[in-house]
Amino acid sequence: MISSSHAEEMNNIHKIPTEQKSAFYSFLQSLATFTAFIKWFISYLNATYIRRVPKGQWEKKPLNPALGEQWFMTWCDVDGCGETEVMCEQVSHHPPVTAFYIENQKAGVVLNGYSGQKTRILNATLVCDQTGHEVVTLNSRNNESYLFTSPALTVRGIWYAAPYVELIGTTCIQASTGYYASIEYSSRGWISGEKNHFRCLIRKNDDALKDILYKIEGQWSGKSTIIDYKTKESRQFLDTGILESARAKYKPFQDMGEMETHRIWQKVSEAIRNNDSVLAGTEKKNIENQKRAEEKERRDKGLKWEPHYFQWVDNEPQVQKLRNMLNQVIRYKGGYDAISQNGNWVFRQERKKSLK
Repeated sequence: MISSSHAEEMNNIHKIPTEQKSAFYSFLQSLATFTAFIKWFISYLNATYIRRVPKGQWEKKPLNPALGEQWFMTWCDVDGCGETEVMCEQVSHHPPVTAFYIENQKAGVVLNGYSGQKTRILNATLVCDQTGHEVVTLNSRNNESYLFTSPALTVRGIWYAAPYVELIGTTCIQASTGYYASIEYSSRGWISGEKNHFRCLIRKNDDALKDILYKIEGQWSGKSTIIDYKTKESRQFLDTGILESARAKYKPFQDMGEMETHRIWQKVSEAIRNNDSVLAGTEKKNIENQKRAEEKERRDKGLKWEPHYFQWVDNEPQVQKLRNMLNQVIRYKGGYDAISQNGNWVFRQERKKSLK
């Protein structure tokens, strides 16, 4: 998205010296791509925390993933964008950490990262901080990349037996093109405020004054507005309510491996669907006891468990580069780095063939 001020600048490009035109075009394209990436990020929040809950239902306590549990699926083509492959693996149980790799070969887009959880109590409310980070790479744009973090979650409505998730805290996005954004989340209070509210500020890394280029504000579950800070012009940024969801596709149950989610939790899921809470609890306990026995056997033999599809890389080049760019301009309260480490759970490309 390019504002009218930038559009006007493009119309006046004949006034720019020839040797500077290439850099000018690059500036406009990279800024437009960055705001497009934020559109995707906001739609991702909506899909993750709103659309996944069927209409008329409430949040339910999830099952704790087993160590090594795997999840594979495909998002079907939408408007010719191509299919998107999703691969996830539980790489740690204590603390819980999930690694994931998402790829759309036709679009040349790859996402690789991990997410963990740490819980705490804030003002008598349960808060789940999401640790980890993710990197999106655009292969079709000379490996242009984006590093981002995930917001903290708080569960409300528990006392009314109608729990729902709200986002709080701050997330950061850093682009290899030299732009960064901070997104603050706020929830509806007792008296005022808007449900699922966010405010995003976009700046350029090499701007010594850290002037704001754009402000995007609204609901990550609904409509939002973008404001050009130079011209004060505003326009609608995104309406998540009109977005089309891609259809999910899974391979047949008989073709799933023993560590895949549908197979591991098959009996528990069947019991839940049959409203048999006693049997569901029994089957869940059987799985947990089996995994504890496997862990004890490894410990007794002095064996270290290793994920099948992911490996930890301490100083992953993309994360290290983008993290250094971001930490030069953003620090959380208390002086902590916006992103705490340079490592990432990297997908093993040589294992991809085994998924076919």
